Amino acid sequence: MFTPKVGFRGAAAATTMAAALIGLGTGAANAAGWPPLQQGAYLYSGTVGAGAVTTVDLTDLGTCHTLSEPALSVQVVSGSASVVLYPAADCTGAHPWATGSLARSNLPAAALSYRVVPA
Repeated sequence: MFTPKVGFRGAAAATTMAAALIGLGTGAANAAGWPPLQQGAYLYSGTVGAGAVTTVDLTDLGTCHTLSEPALSVQVVSGSASVVLYPAADCTGAHPWATGSLARSNLPAAALSYRVVPA
């Protein structure tokens, strides 16, 4: 009889802890300044979704776009497309970085160009 109560209490404590950690993670992301998630893809000239915004046309698959201002962060919400970011103009440079179809991230290096690809 003692074991089921301990198991239930342990499960309840674990559930409460998980909910608290999820809440803290969400609060930290919002406090850091990220804009709310919305359908589409956006490149930002600053980190954590700050600065000038470039809206990416997710239907323009394969076309290379050179940015007028380097991107330092990205947010993508799409079920069918992702964005590949390049450190140099004309979709060149070593180590391009791909987002996936659901992403919110600071980039490992400034991006000067990008192309949309199927997810």
